[in-house]
Amino acid sequence: MNSSEIHEIQSSANYKIIIPISIFCALISIIISCGILMVIFLNKRLHTMAHILICNTCFTSIFYSVVQNNNYIYLIFITQDTSDISCRFRAYFGYMSIAAVIYSYFIQALSRLFYSIFHRNQRWILSFKTQYIMILIQWIVVILIPLPAILTKDIYYRPTFLCWVPKEKFLHMTYTLLVYYVIPITLIVIIYINIYCRVKYLEKNMNIKTIRKIQQNRNLEILRNILILIGIYTSGGIATFIYITTKIEIFYSMGIVLLPLFVTIEKLMTILLDREVRKIIKNYFCQSKTKITVIVRNQNHLVRQN
Repeated sequence: MNSSEIHEIQSSANYKIIIPISIFCALISIIISCGILMVIFLNKRLHTMAHILICNTCFTSIFYSVVQNNNYIYLIFITQDTSDISCRFRAYFGYMSIAAVIYSYFIQALSRLFYSIFHRNQRWILSFKTQYIMILIQWIVVILIPLPAILTKDIYYRPTFLCWVPKEKFLHMTYTLLVYYVIPITLIVIIYINIYCRVKYLEKNMNIKTIRKIQQNRNLEILRNILILIGIYTSGGIATFIYITTKIEIFYSMGIVLLPLFVTIEKLMTILLDREVRKIIKNYFCQSKTKITVIVRNQNHLVRQN
């Protein structure tokens, strides 16, 4: 038995443990994302531009989880599909789902930058129509940037491996890291620094109105939340990055579990960081608990009367 056959057996054994965990985490992420979408949809006071963009991010998280689950299912159950073309299309949608989440956070940050700069002039930039156009452009970009996955032959079917760019394809791997992670995250950090500097400048201006200062601080708070969430999301890719750079196989398996796990954590933090969503969910559970308590008390009262 050669080394490749031994690796294949070991990988298959590991997948029987890590794939179900990954699928479970992805399903939890889908449930939480759907819950956030429902809360925003059913409460009119949450029909704001900021929450529209949050809905877009929740949708990208659902898309990501569905695509990755599909890849996991192919990896462990549909092993008879050994087509390179099929593998490339799975890679395309996989990279597309990753880019969708990252760039959804980018347009959230960009929206806050627009609000910070054009809050008085150019009001059309802050309209709902502009937000929808930004979302549309985001999805066009997300559809286009993973095209090398299907236009090149760098990706091919490899038993016991997900359909990703092999680490030997240096140029394609570099493109992947830059376009899906480094560039959008760098732009978000630059936007955060820009808004932070604007807030600090306004704080030094003694003539600034209190309302304006509150608005700027709110922008800073939202940007901080975006950085926290995108930091959690990208942390899930650390194991995969270590695998690419060190070629240590254990980090490949860790990456399969950590990616959907951190997406789930990111969705939980979305609820914790968004005060409006958190308040509505808290009130809902408090009302439900009160109703249950009243029903139990009424039932006990009737029993005593009887």
